[in-house]
Amino acid sequence: MSSRSRRHFLRQLSAGLLAGPLLSESAAAHTLANPRVSFGANEQINLACIGLGIQGFGDLAAALQHPGVKLVAGCDLYTGHLERAREVYGSDIFLTRDYREVLARTDVDAVIVATPDHWHDTITIEALDAGKHVYCEKPLVQRIDEGQAVLAAERRNPGILIVGSQRVSSILTEQAREIYRRGDLGQLVLVETFNDRFSALGAWQYSIPRDASPATVDWETFLKDTGDRPFDAERFFRWRNYQDYGTGVAGDLFVHLFSGSHRILDSLGPERIYATGGLRYWKDGRDVPDVFIANCDYGEQEGHPAFNMQLRVNFVDGGGGGSRIRFVGTEGSLEVGGNSLTLRRKTLSAAPGYGGWDTYTTFPEATRKEFEEWYRSEYPLLPPAVVGPAEWSYRSPEGYSEHVHHFANWFEAIRNDGQVVEDGAFGFRAAAPSLLANVSYFERRVVDWDPVGMK
Repeated sequence: MSSRSRRHFLRQLSAGLLAGPLLSESAAAHTLANPRVSFGANEQINLACIGLGIQGFGDLAAALQHPGVKLVAGCDLYTGHLERAREVYGSDIFLTRDYREVLARTDVDAVIVATPDHWHDTITIEALDAGKHVYCEKPLVQRIDEGQAVLAAERRNPGILIVGSQRVSSILTEQAREIYRRGDLGQLVLVETFNDRFSALGAWQYSIPRDASPATVDWETFLKDTGDRPFDAERFFRWRNYQDYGTGVAGDLFVHLFSGSHRILDSLGPERIYATGGLRYWKDGRDVPDVFIANCDYGEQEGHPAFNMQLRVNFVDGGGGGSRIRFVGTEGSLEVGGNSLTLRRKTLSAAPGYGGWDTYTTFPEATRKEFEEWYRSEYPLLPPAVVGPAEWSYRSPEGYSEHVHHFANWFEAIRNDGQVVEDGAFGFRAAAPSLLANVSYFERRVVDWDPVGMK
């Protein structure tokens, strides 16, 4: 995006022009960042990125579209990633294999943590304790028992923590939230979600550089506390495939479905989780399933009634893949996709009707007449009413990026000592049911969860 286009995009955000026809002015003011085009030297945010893999470079591409943000340092365990960072961002940035050297720098204000999942909690806690603001990629933690320590670090430090499930900041998410809160679905009863893929890269068979070796990779640091193991380039570059370092499809993709749904419904999360699935196709040495299905029970909360939620990831989807969250209520449904949403309204008549596949057709003739007379008395005809459209669709504007928007939320909170839409508690409440789906799958049992106490 050119600097001129970026300025125009930020002015649109500032004016709230991306809010959509149902998003109220007050909601827009609360959820849309209000960035300025230029900043003074003392307002500049000096940024570092720890983990310069696919997600790290993607995060930087989004973050650095914002004015007043400068990349000053980076860290990665593979020298090739450091070389690529120097090619893309210049020779002036400080680069290292040791994240502690980044956290010790006084010129670093904020840190992106885009490492493999098993390093999230450690680096996030140390970064907060070092006085940094932190953008931690999802899931916030790799294991349930790591969550409370991260939240404690957030509470005892002034730094602002945001978790990187960017759809939480999306204007489509806010549009869907407004529709739900307006009551257009009636009473919510079911949420159906999926995030499917159909490619080797989508199934995490990422490219491995030909120079991968103990000389170019800090293998011992990568292993952390997972036990000694000879160097394995596949485990390093395809770490999502292994329980030691990642969280499987649940931590990678379920967490997006949970976080988006929780934002729309103002939900704290489910009370019971049961998951099933298997390794059906990508039998490449991975120890996590490639087809994964979870069912969750949500109890009644302030934002919603009791309902059920279904989640699915299929890494061998012959239909081509895709993602959707569908909210189903007693008076309609709302489908939220990648860059659009569709509201469909359909209300049950108070009169049940009769005939067709019905016991009425089995009644004797005299009983039928008697029933018809009773029915006309019980359900008199109503006068005709004006009928509106049964379906509405909305799309995000061309060029809009929820990823860029999520960083806007963080940067604005940093500059104004404000709040972010996805703080540690929100991020943990999205990560926890994802991780518990893994527990349910591997231990073959239903798992109970307290979404309020987060335990």
